Amino acid sequence: MIARPSQKICEILEQNTPEADLVTAARAGNESAIRELVRRMNPRLFRIARGIVASDAEAEDVVQETYLKAFTQLENFHAEARFSTWITRIAINAALMHIRRARPQEAYDTVAEDENSTSSILAFPGQQPDRPEEALGRAQMRALLEECVASLPADLRLPFLLREAENMSILSIARDLSLNPVTVKTRLFRARRRLRSALEDRIQGGFDVIFPFDGARCAGMADRVVAALKDVKHL
Repeated sequence: MIARPSQKICEILEQNTPEADLVTAARAGNESAIRELVRRMNPRLFRIARGIVASDAEAEDVVQETYLKAFTQLENFHAEARFSTWITRIAINAALMHIRRARPQEAYDTVAEDENSTSSILAFPGQQPDRPEEALGRAQMRALLEECVASLPADLRLPFLLREAENMSILSIARDLSLNPVTVKTRLFRARRRLRSALEDRIQGGFDVIFPFDGARCAGMADRVVAALKDVKHL
């Protein structure tokens, strides 16, 4: 049964509600809090999942599975870490498990790196704001970016998306993927090297446009998560 929100809970469910307050309300079964957490986390979790699995449809399945695991196990979340960090780890594990179930003969993260490598990260071209004459080509650019990024091996694709689309630091990526920071730098270098020759002359914009998860797709995910939670009687 959906919990009736108290006046205090209603007051905190505003656009700028702190994440910790939303988690508290979600623990109480508040649907609005769950929907707001889903809305906030959708872009990052979808990009993380898409960085590991091979298609948008698989990524959506992983994201939904992530939310169900997180919201049915909130008692295991401790406030020492941020909710976003905790659910990110759940998403990574869910995506890796999805790959193992679908393709048990394949293994993610099989590349062994030289930890003494001093490879630097190349600056990527095309980060200027759009000029008016470039706006028309933005959709084509996004399609090209998605196709090229999707073609990267998973061990390169995921760090690349976390860095370029989510703007995560090297140390944060290393922590979340359980990698050495030098390994992360090396994989970013390799990803950029593969993409640069194909995109250098054609990119007009940044990587923030790729693999979006907003609008109707975002709202639909919240609806499915809430419906599934009702089925398991957590709302």
